[in-house]
Amino acid sequence: MTTAAARLEVRLNPTDKARITRAADLRGVPLSAFVRDAVLREADSVMAAELTVTLSAEESRRFLKALDAPFQPNAKLDKALARLVPA
Repeated sequence: MTTAAARLEVRLNPTDKARITRAADLRGVPLSAFVRDAVLREADSVMAAELTVTLSAEESRRFLKALDAPFQPNAKLDKALARLVPA
């Protein structure tokens, strides 16, 4: 078991704290462990929703086709590269 290295303080009204405490008791875990686990689950859920890109079958085919296609720089990129790398 690891030792906590950081603290997180949360202000709750008495009704909310009693509700959370009751839930922790029903699970048979300390209040801090219950809150930590619930918050980490929610954090994982939020990050998964915000950081995951889902493509349809058609979008996946187009994406893979684009990756397989040879790179073709456009005129703007050619001009920018010419400024950075003299011929």
